[in-house]
Amino acid sequence: MISLFRNFAKSKWAMGLLVLVALGLLVTGGSQTDILGSLQAPKVISAGDRGMSPQEFRATMDRQLEQIQQQQGRAITYEEAFAQTDLGGVLRSQSQELGFFAWAWKAGIRPGNELILRQIRAIPAFFDPVTNQFSETLYQSKLAEVKMTPELLEREARDGYSRAHYGTALVAGLRAPRIYGAVYASLNQQARDGRWFVLTQQMAGTAPAPTDAQLNSFMSQNAARLRVPELRSGSLIVFSNPADQNIAIGEDKIQARFEFRKDALSLPERRTFTTLTAPSLAAAERIAAALRAGQTPAAVGQANNLRPADFADTPRSAVSDPAVAGAVFGLGLNEVSAPVQARVGFVVARVTSITPGREVTLADVRDQIVQELKGQEMRGAIARRVEAYDAARRAGKSVDEAARQVGAQIVPIPAVTREGRNRQSQQLNVPAQVLEGMWKLTKGRASEPTALGEGQYFVVRVDEVFPAAMPALNTVRDTVTRAWIARENVRLLTAKSDAVMARLRGGEDIAAVAASVGATLTTRTGLKQDQQTVAQVGEAVIGGLFNTNPGQVFDQPQEGGIVVGRVDRVTAPTAALAADEAQQWRARLGAATGDPLFATAATAAADRMKATYDEALARQALGLPEAPAAPARPAGQ
Repeated sequence: MISLFRNFAKSKWAMGLLVLVALGLLVTGGSQTDILGSLQAPKVISAGDRGMSPQEFRATMDRQLEQIQQQQGRAITYEEAFAQTDLGGVLRSQSQELGFFAWAWKAGIRPGNELILRQIRAIPAFFDPVTNQFSETLYQSKLAEVKMTPELLEREARDGYSRAHYGTALVAGLRAPRIYGAVYASLNQQARDGRWFVLTQQMAGTAPAPTDAQLNSFMSQNAARLRVPELRSGSLIVFSNPADQNIAIGEDKIQARFEFRKDALSLPERRTFTTLTAPSLAAAERIAAALRAGQTPAAVGQANNLRPADFADTPRSAVSDPAVAGAVFGLGLNEVSAPVQARVGFVVARVTSITPGREVTLADVRDQIVQELKGQEMRGAIARRVEAYDAARRAGKSVDEAARQVGAQIVPIPAVTREGRNRQSQQLNVPAQVLEGMWKLTKGRASEPTALGEGQYFVVRVDEVFPAAMPALNTVRDTVTRAWIARENVRLLTAKSDAVMARLRGGEDIAAVAASVGATLTTRTGLKQDQQTVAQVGEAVIGGLFNTNPGQVFDQPQEGGIVVGRVDRVTAPTAALAADEAQQWRARLGAATGDPLFATAATAAADRMKATYDEALARQALGLPEAPAAPARPAGQ
């Protein structure tokens, strides 16, 4: 075979084949040779073996946007969210984070499955409230509500452990230089003498009532802030009906549901136990012998450099390792198990409490069963109304006629902005999905039935569109007048302060200047930057005194006027008194340097993993307008 290849390589056919390959590369530039790469799905972020698809990126951003909406209590679009925030900065941060996690896994920072499962199974939201058991169904449904999957949650938990362990190791023993603490202590213990007075609005004069010409000019200058945004009014059709609350549930249905749910609703046996995980079978046998001899788990753990794991009143379903669960629930009270081969190491368990399980009766869970059945019937009634509404619309009936025919409710929506605020800027209780639907429609059009969650559906119609426009002067006269006067008063006060500061810088005594404007001069010595002093003289005075050199003057705005003052003297702290505080500042600063240090390490890890992001693909995933085309960029740029 080898001789056959050698003869072929010497033939004219081999030379011809090489010429064809060379011509192909010359024409294509080698750009078509990555066949497998062209088959891969595009990714918004790529970092080593990790990546984020457009769908995953959209789901992640949706969760963050929902959190912002809950905090602000209003609907927010991606256009609004990224109007003030650089999408490139967000992508850069996420790509650096993903690059760090890819590097950490490659470097060997890999939290075990047992650790991840234990954290997830400790989340109360995943436990059935009746059985107190971990519910796989509840686990799946709760994650679906927040647009997550079990795989994504486990990956985030693993990433969180990697970040915490690496960060802890990074800052362990970190100490800031002594000079850092000395500088902070010196500034904090430093005392200053100064004199100051308050220049009030009355001393500077107040603005007269404005003319219409001045108000119109002011409105033009502030058009962006005064312009009334587009408003829309509409009608909301909801398919729930008050009569649904009175749906009667028959006893036969209650009994049938109870029989179906009886096993799941019954209270399981629960046990309190302690486990110790040893690295070898021999060590586990020694631990088991010591526990049987009467030693406490804490003492045995300390002797073997292990930390006992305590489980209080735990059902079998909450024990993630089947082998450990079988051993624990096969023991009697105060018995010690033989070493068990677990997923990680060898486990020895000791049971200290057993709470027998019991079957529930219909009387125990009757209310819960009735509520479940009522909810099911209500969702069924809503679904039937939606189907009947669709049929009526297809038959040519109007939205109002179809809604009345099926028994749906029509709720008027007053004129609101896209964020759900009325003309008086009050936030109305309009769901974000409804507002989003309204701004996808033109005047007079209605949406299709849309799911609102928990079996609810809605239809929204746009009745009127009020374009964005500047308000008439007479409609906002009082507001604009107050704003104009406030601006002019600030201008007058600032001009007076500038004149006073010019006199002080020219060498006039501060006492004479204060008397000339009718102000009262305050003189204080030995002032420090502590809360008590700030409460006495105000933040403006302290800010001016401690940010100005000795012999210099300052002006600081405060409520009701401007503080004008002079720093007369600076007294350095006593070294012995400042030493203890310097050590405290040093310890505090050492811990604070951990964040930037970790950020630098994360950036270096991302660079090593060649983390990149594609902003054009990210915009496409979020439905944002296209930006100027740019190639995928490294995470650090």
